Amino acid sequence: MIQVENLTKYFGPVCAVNNVSFHVEKNEIVGLLGNNGAGKTTVMRILTTFLPASSGVARVAGFDVMMDSMEVRRRVGYLPESVPLYSEMRVSEYLDYRAKLKGVERRQRPSRIAYCIEVCRLQGVQRRLLGTLSKGYRQRVGLADAMLNDPPVLILDEPTDGLDPEQKQETLKLLRELGNSHTVMLSSHLLTEVESLVQRVIIIRRGVVGLARKLSELETDPIIVVEVRGPVEQVKSLLESTEGVQQVQVVSQEDGIVGCEIRTIADKDLRENISIRLGRNGLALRRLDLRRKRLHDRWNEINNTDVTQLSSEQLTRWGGPVMAGS
Repeated sequence: MIQVENLTKYFGPVCAVNNVSFHVEKNEIVGLLGNNGAGKTTVMRILTTFLPASSGVARVAGFDVMMDSMEVRRRVGYLPESVPLYSEMRVSEYLDYRAKLKGVERRQRPSRIAYCIEVCRLQGVQRRLLGTLSKGYRQRVGLADAMLNDPPVLILDEPTDGLDPEQKQETLKLLRELGNSHTVMLSSHLLTEVESLVQRVIIIRRGVVGLARKLSELETDPIIVVEVRGPVEQVKSLLESTEGVQQVQVVSQEDGIVGCEIRTIADKDLRENISIRLGRNGLALRRLDLRRKRLHDRWNEINNTDVTQLSSEQLTRWGGPVMAGS
């Protein structure tokens, strides 16, 4: 539904997006993640035809965002980070005006507006002036606007920003339902929120894709976590020499307790072997767990690595295929 190939965007001498490639499948919910200034909003504005790319190709619903911008706009509902609203209009008037602009048929307009007001929980403020609304309500008006013409693709920049906890849960529930019949791309700074909602994540750092994978694939990379009482060099050496161990990283040292994370060849579960070896060598085992990597782990890895200095081959090996096809 969305294909991006070698997308690059310069603002003067500054490269905001650098050779970005990914794709999003039909009826898939995707999280676009990254720190402030990473390039997320720039990518979204290119996909919604608000900005031209400096180079590369982007297609939405089969239409090129540069060559067929009007066709793309008919098929995309966009919620920008700062929702532009006419402060002197009332909520229902604004949505009616926007529905006309989006070509919603006259006979369908009242029912479609009523539906969007209901699912976005705007019944209590539909007669209020937009200029008097809180940020949370303004955000919900923007989401209702994005849904008016029932587009197959929704691109949402921080859709839960400004909402209280109850409103966030309602919005996340709505987005899950929309994902059954729409392709949804959203950005967010809240990893737990994204992890509970999306099927695929795309993490951008300094304009480069550091990771583009399905969440289910992130959980197939197990880590054995151990805490052992003993000298750090002895503990590390013993673990590294255990058959099947690929890498040992010391993550903590406190009061004679050494904490390590162990990666194994072919993701084997070596907890029993590790326990036996430590016991035979007189080292007291305090903790032995098998933990699978989650989104937060990947986020930390990417933010502690300068992805702009990695080659294309290194990016593919480290973060999975840059073209997220699996």
